[in-house]
Amino acid sequence: MSALRARVSRLPLRVRLVAGFSLASLVVLVAAGIFVYWRVDYALDRGLDTELTQARRALVPLVGPDGLIGSRSTADATGVPWQVLNEDGTVIDRGGPAGTTPLIKERQLDRVTTTPRTFNVGDFLPVSAKPYRLQVVRLAGSPTHHLLVGVRRDHRDEALRELLLQLSLAGIGALCVTALVGDRLARAALRPVERYRRQAAAITAGNTSLRLEVPPQRDDEITRLGETFNDMLTSLEAALDRERQFVTEASHELRTPITLLTSRIQLALRRPRTAAEHERILAELTVDLDRLATLSEQLLQLGRAEGSHPAGHGDLVTVTTRTVNQRRLADPDHATALTVAVPEGPVPVPMADFELERVVTNLLDNAVVHGAPPVQVSVDEPVTGWARLLVADAGPGMPSGLLTTATQRFARAEEARSRPGSGLGLSLVSTLVTRAGGELRLCHDGRHTTHGSPTPVACAHGPGMTVTVLLPTAPIQPDGPA
Repeated sequence: MSALRARVSRLPLRVRLVAGFSLASLVVLVAAGIFVYWRVDYALDRGLDTELTQARRALVPLVGPDGLIGSRSTADATGVPWQVLNEDGTVIDRGGPAGTTPLIKERQLDRVTTTPRTFNVGDFLPVSAKPYRLQVVRLAGSPTHHLLVGVRRDHRDEALRELLLQLSLAGIGALCVTALVGDRLARAALRPVERYRRQAAAITAGNTSLRLEVPPQRDDEITRLGETFNDMLTSLEAALDRERQFVTEASHELRTPITLLTSRIQLALRRPRTAAEHERILAELTVDLDRLATLSEQLLQLGRAEGSHPAGHGDLVTVTTRTVNQRRLADPDHATALTVAVPEGPVPVPMADFELERVVTNLLDNAVVHGAPPVQVSVDEPVTGWARLLVADAGPGMPSGLLTTATQRFARAEEARSRPGSGLGLSLVSTLVTRAGGELRLCHDGRHTTHGSPTPVACAHGPGMTVTVLLPTAPIQPDGPA
C-alpha cells in the first residue's frame, strides 16, 4: 500500500486531482446505476409475481389427492405452464408449455414448504433459451406433492439488459465528460500556481524586486497565497537590506580599531624595546582591544534583540533602582550627580529584567558619556496602562539632524566620535522598546522625535536633552509556590 501511495504521489498534481474527481464520479454513477437497476428489476419481478400468484391460487383447488388436475380446461385457462411434482421431482401432471422434464431441481424442491417460494431458472447473461420465473408451493392436502407454476422472463430480461446497456453507455459518457471538465478546472485552478512558480524562479535567480502578479479583483485561496508570498518577499527583502547595511556599517566600524591595532604592532616591531616600553605598548593595545570587545558585545546584543523576543515580564522600578545603585557603587565620586525618582509600588511591563537592564544601562551610558551632570532618572505611570522611564541630563544635547537618525546603527555626531562608544546603544534600546509595543522619544530644545508605536502620553519635561521610554504596563505576575 505504501509503494502504491509513493507511486501515486509522484504523479503531477493535476493528474491526481482529475483521477480523484473521476473516481468519485465513478462511485456516484455506479451507485446511482445500481439503485435504478434494482428498482426496475423489483418492479418487473413484482408484475410477474402477481401473475404467478393468481395462477397458483386458481390451480391449487384443482389438484386431487393423486396429484392430477380435476378440470384441465380451467387449468389451461390460466395461460401459464404448470407442473405437479412428487417429492423426488417426478412430474405427475403438467399443462401449458411445460414438458415432462421438471422445471426445478430436486435440491431446490427440498427447500419448499407450504409457503410459496419463487425461483429464477435460466441465465440472465448469456441469454438462456428458456428463462422462467417459477413459484412453487407444497400442497397442504398431500405433503408429498408440489405445485409449480411459471412464466417466461424473456421480456423482463430483455428490458433489464437494455437498461444495463443504456446505463453503461450513459455512465461512460458522463465519466468522460466529468474527467474532461475536471481536467479543465484543474488546469484553470493550477495556472496561477504555475505562474507563481515561474516568477518565484526568477526571484530565486536574483531578481529580488519582482513580485507575484496578484489580480486585485479576486479573493480566493490562490490569490491570498500570492498576497502572503508577496508580503513574505517584502519582509525578506527588507531584512536582507538591513543585513547588508549592518554588515557594511559593522565592517566600517571594526576597521578602525583593527587598523589601529595593526599599526601599533607594526610600530612596536620596528626596533628593539625595553620591558617598560613593551608594557606601555601593551597597555595601549589593551585600550584598543577593550574597545573592540565592547563593540563586538554590542553587536551581539543587537543581533539577539532583533531575533526572537523572549516572553517575560519585569518590574521597571526594581530594575531601574538596582541599575542606578550599581552605577553609584562603581563610581562613588559622581554618585550625587545621579538622581532617581521612582514610585513606591511595582510597575510591571512586558519586558524581561535583563532587557530592561540593557535599556537603563545604555541610556545612562549615553547621558554620562555624551551629556553632563546632573543626570535625572524617573519612573512613573502618566496614564492608565502606560509606564514611563525618563532619563535627562544637562549636556549640550543632540543636533537636530541626529535626533531623527540616532536610533540607526553606528549613528554618532562628529564631535562624539572621539568619545567612547560605537553608536549602537540607542539602536539596541529602540529595538527592545519597539518589540515590546512601546515608544522611544528623543527630545531636545523643543524638538521631538519618536520611534516605535505611538502612545497617548504627552511630553512633559524641560528643554534639556531627554530620552523617554514608554512601555505598556503588564498584569502583576503572581508569586510562585513557597
